[in-house]
Amino acid sequence: MIARNANIDFNLLTALDALLEEESVTAAADRLGLSGPAMSRALGRIRRTIGDPVLVRAGRHMVPTPRALEIKAEVRRLVEAAQGVLSPSAPADPAQLTRVFALHTGDLFVTVLGPALVARVAREAPGVVLRFLGESHVDVPVLRDGAADLELGVIDSREPEIRTARLYDDHAVAVVRAGHPLTDQALTARRFAAAPHLNFSRRGRLTGPIDTALAEHGLRRRVVTTVPTVTAALMMVRDSDVVGMVPARTAASLIRGLGLCALPIPLDLPPMPMAMAWHPRQDADPGHRWLRGLVRATLAAVVA
Repeated sequence: MIARNANIDFNLLTALDALLEEESVTAAADRLGLSGPAMSRALGRIRRTIGDPVLVRAGRHMVPTPRALEIKAEVRRLVEAAQGVLSPSAPADPAQLTRVFALHTGDLFVTVLGPALVARVAREAPGVVLRFLGESHVDVPVLRDGAADLELGVIDSREPEIRTARLYDDHAVAVVRAGHPLTDQALTARRFAAAPHLNFSRRGRLTGPIDTALAEHGLRRRVVTTVPTVTAALMMVRDSDVVGMVPARTAASLIRGLGLCALPIPLDLPPMPMAMAWHPRQDADPGHRWLRGLVRATLAAVVA
């Protein structure tokens, strides 16, 4: 150990490292951008701290003492370690990542984003594993407690420290099976309200913003069932006369794939901002930053 003084100024390590490397007060001062007197004062403090002259005159030059030679390599190691700790993190090299990332999101994002994201991860970072966590019927602070690294969807977290980044804005559309009676003519608010409705809600709710908008027109809809996932809702819509509602952009590929019809809802509904969220402890993490960038790029490619 160099010293046992709990109040040691660790800036002295940098000065000592320069002095041992240069074996000259003047050259060490130039290396650190200090004046000659300032470096001389630093040398004096180093001598008092470790109880050794460190550098001594030998003719026109200065030479290290045996103690200085003994600690030189350790001083260099400590300085390099401190620089590594205090320097900004280097960008992650995906090919070298060996890590498991947990993504908390609904089944719609897993279905739409999952295949393309898994394929890109396999190409760029074969050591990375993605864990998709399903949404619960109760709100749990999965980002704060560390259960998830990233959350995707409509973010309604009430935790003030959570960081969010908007991905895109979506809007709700009505979805019905091919040949449904509502496809025969223009959809009005009254015809829309009169049809049997399916409500998608992970909490099992029978009402939502759509009911508020209908009430402004003096209308009420009849909800005949509620399901916890979007994919279950779409399958039920395909095989019955119920009307479902999904985010238009996010679910576009599923709507087409299932042969369903998307109808504009004749009501003034709030937009659906799609975003990703994470805890600030992950903000500067190189691996997490890579993941956020990959999710954004993949969504841009798969969501019209």
